[in-house]
Amino acid sequence: MSALRNNTPLRLLQVVHTLRGESGGPAESVRRSTEALLDLGHKVEIATLERPEDLQAGENLTVHSLGIQAGDIGYGTTPKLIPWLKAAQHRFDAVIIHGLWQFQGWGAHLALRGTKTPYIVFPHGMLDPWFRNKYPLKHYKKQLYWWLREGRVLAGAAAVCFTCEEEQRLAKTTFFPYRVRERVVAFGTADPSGDPAGQHAAWAAHCPAAMERPYLLFLGRLHPKKNIETLLHAHGLWTAKDPAAPRLVIAGPGLESAHGKGLLHLAGQVCPAGSVLWPGMLTGPAKIGALRGCEAFVLASHQENFGISVAEALACGRPALISDKVNIWREIESDNAGLVRGDTPEEVVALLAAWSELNAEQREAMGRAARRSFETRFEIRHAAESLAETVLAVVKNQA
Repeated sequence: MSALRNNTPLRLLQVVHTLRGESGGPAESVRRSTEALLDLGHKVEIATLERPEDLQAGENLTVHSLGIQAGDIGYGTTPKLIPWLKAAQHRFDAVIIHGLWQFQGWGAHLALRGTKTPYIVFPHGMLDPWFRNKYPLKHYKKQLYWWLREGRVLAGAAAVCFTCEEEQRLAKTTFFPYRVRERVVAFGTADPSGDPAGQHAAWAAHCPAAMERPYLLFLGRLHPKKNIETLLHAHGLWTAKDPAAPRLVIAGPGLESAHGKGLLHLAGQVCPAGSVLWPGMLTGPAKIGALRGCEAFVLASHQENFGISVAEALACGRPALISDKVNIWREIESDNAGLVRGDTPEEVVALLAAWSELNAEQREAMGRAARRSFETRFEIRHAAESLAETVLAVVKNQA
């Protein structure tokens, strides 16, 4: 293997269902980790189950689009993946598979078994027992799929990588039999670059109302697991008691969905008019401007593997107000980088109340601690180095 000779760069392939930003964490993780690994001198390519025409314009990474379907590719079965990967596997020291329950894992398993090229799997929180408890019928179907395919994919992996110890602990309880080679790998995001003044201007142009008074920021998909309903109720109670309370900005894709429309309707019922802003999905300078400009970031999720948006907020020096179902809550609490409570209605009310009781000096100190926490734990270069070390250990073990 080339990675064992004279410290030459690792040759890696990352396989992911889609690179679309609105799909959630795995796509963002693949992009950021690929950029960081390239900066460290490694050679990295990406394979997706999309068609070439589905990729965003101006893509600057090496991406192989192996899909044949348009739009929502669902499970993502494509006849191109297995033969392409069989033919290309000799060019890579290892293959990294992102996500479960879709064709990228099974296809890579079939293509790589019996070869000298090991593969690694990142579940990205998809083994969390919350899904079993919330959607029991889906869980029964997944358990069947686990017996047929997914359990075999993970059992055949040279390593199954978790982004924190909490994710690793929870994963053991969800499916059986559970036979995996576990590793905890550092995870994170890039330090925000660019001109802060320009980012502020981009955010102001995108959402002028956010400039009128302080705001808390939620940034993520509008999905039931995010517990936005409870956050809206808690914010409504706060603003009813204190009309000067900060606004709540809920930014993310999904407003047009049935769930998103339900959230809009609920906000109109439980929150004062104009106290909740819905700017949609944010990207680029406007996204960073929104993070830099908020009082604090808030995420009261029922389940969150890592919460890459939490790390982005810490990078901008913003405290994180999170539930203890966000798997990095212990790190946030230990670093005094935010406030942590449970995900029940009463506890989310308590979370916002605890923030409201802090004075300006305490909030500023928490913001400084948030930045230190990012630099120490979640900066993407640390994460890329940790991943490279894990891959190198796997490659040496295979040699």
